[in-house]
Amino acid sequence: MFSEERSAEVVAASFAGTPDDRLRTVMGALVRHLHAFVKEVELTEAEWATAIDFLTRTGQKSDATRQEFILLSDVLGVSMLVETINHRTGGASTESTVLGPFHMVESPFRELGADVALDGKGTPCLVSGQVTGDDGKAVPGATVDIWQANEDGFYDVQQPGIQPELNLRGLFTADDDGRFWFRSVVPKYYPIPDDGPVGQLLDATGRHPYRPAHLHFIVSAPGYRPVTTHVFVADSPYLDSDAVFGVKESLIREVPEVDDPERAAAAGLPNPFRTLTFDIVLQRS
Repeated sequence: MFSEERSAEVVAASFAGTPDDRLRTVMGALVRHLHAFVKEVELTEAEWATAIDFLTRTGQKSDATRQEFILLSDVLGVSMLVETINHRTGGASTESTVLGPFHMVESPFRELGADVALDGKGTPCLVSGQVTGDDGKAVPGATVDIWQANEDGFYDVQQPGIQPELNLRGLFTADDDGRFWFRSVVPKYYPIPDDGPVGQLLDATGRHPYRPAHLHFIVSAPGYRPVTTHVFVADSPYLDSDAVFGVKESLIREVPEVDDPERAAAAGLPNPFRTLTFDIVLQRS
């Protein structure tokens, strides 16, 4: 029979006949931890009703270009924890970080060297790198999917009609030496969307909503584990207090200015411009 003392035991037992072993394990652990939480804080009925309302509004805020539940997972550090557990590298390959809520559309295929800043706004930046395996050998033909915010800290899907469609997104194929390069702009730090339930949670707990400036990458190749990661701009604010806990020391890079008219002309950029180099190491499957 159900009682305060035996609540977790009784409810977990109701899932004991779950055919799928993994689901049975997950549900049992969920029940035990959830009941322990409720007992530890002695949750009131009013607080539980507030929690249900919060989760309801979180679902209602989600749509085709915004996933409020991902934001909630991000600000609670769950997204980063799941990423870290599932992509342990042992220091042999590029570290992963959160996907984020803005990989909502398929990146367009672009030729190496293309300019992903379709509106031409922002500080020009040449982004380049090489994809290698954990054995140090180049990975020719690796797929490099990138997306980023603009100079004002917004993604294209946040500003339809203001930014060109598919602005600052690109899907590149590394060359025979595993190298990739493209033209872009220096991204800016920005707040995660804070006009919904997750923003209200941050405000109520005295937390800021900002993320440091970064570019997103998903890099993959046959025979290797894909990596979802960022590269962070070294002098950006909020590196030490990322709202979604996504920063790792190994992913921070300097973005120096280059004042070289010949190099600028060769890259198809105005002079001066900035450069960002981000080499990526993939782990064999």
